[in-house]
Amino acid sequence: MKPLSVVTFPDAGLLRSCEPLPPGIRAGVWDLEGVPAGVPLDRVEAVVLPYAAGTGRFTAVRRAPNVRLVQTQTTGYDGVSDLVGKDVAVASAQGVHAAATAELAVGLALASLRGIGEAARDQAAGTWAPRRWPGLADRRVGVLGVGGIGGEIRRRLEPFEVDLVRFGTTARTDGCGTVHGIDELEALAPGLEVLICIVPLTAATRGLVGRRVLAALPDGAVVVNVARGPVVDTDALAAEVASGRLRCALDVIDPEPLPAGHPLWRLPGALITPHNGGNTEAFPRRMAALLRRQLDAFAAGREPENLVHRGTRL
Repeated sequence: MKPLSVVTFPDAGLLRSCEPLPPGIRAGVWDLEGVPAGVPLDRVEAVVLPYAAGTGRFTAVRRAPNVRLVQTQTTGYDGVSDLVGKDVAVASAQGVHAAATAELAVGLALASLRGIGEAARDQAAGTWAPRRWPGLADRRVGVLGVGGIGGEIRRRLEPFEVDLVRFGTTARTDGCGTVHGIDELEALAPGLEVLICIVPLTAATRGLVGRRVLAALPDGAVVVNVARGPVVDTDALAAEVASGRLRCALDVIDPEPLPAGHPLWRLPGALITPHNGGNTEAFPRRMAALLRRQLDAFAAGREPENLVHRGTRL
């Protein structure tokens, strides 16, 4: 691979966290609005994408004629190639958000199973309303996804004394035991008291947790989604939660942001966080560490980590 020598960062703070830069690397600041500061637009070869910006802004990358690679600050990269151009390579931030997203997944499951959402509402109303909640211990928990974050969720669930059932793209056995194929999800759903979704969004996973899977889950089951919103059929889930049959704890949802009048906001069995999975104080430090490794690879002409789409220019 030919070295990448001109890189832009979405803000000056992120650039400073990666300094000193490796020899041969020249950097500028570009938030994908206007033109880059510090480097000419036609010299830019690699772009670090903004973290929290709407993905529609990513199309601005096409204005830089010589971009060869973009680096996301998210684990998910669905649709990025379509926005920046198929010729441009894409590297993800896989691993950066794993610990934070896993802790939120377990936290959401705990919060729902221990009634913390209801307790917060009772506190606001000044109401003392003790009751017995299911709890996480002894639950049969399905983890839909066995990638990096799925593995971190599995590790964090071990001390909670759960019966774990894992699902991957294909059925197999790995170092941690049995992995069921996603084609088995509906058949095994009747035994799952908690279903945690952490699969990437692909054609195969879009709507995977739909009406049939949701209907197959037992009464009182909790659906936790920390993957991507469209993995779960929002309308079907809302109907099940509104009936009181299922509960949900969602960090991602389709659409995002959830409209103010959507019924899920008002349902007592729903707990919603605003796509905060990887957004903790650990994120900037871990992101900077990944970027420093990527810059070393760019300068040396080595393939970067987490390359998810090669493109034709790399």
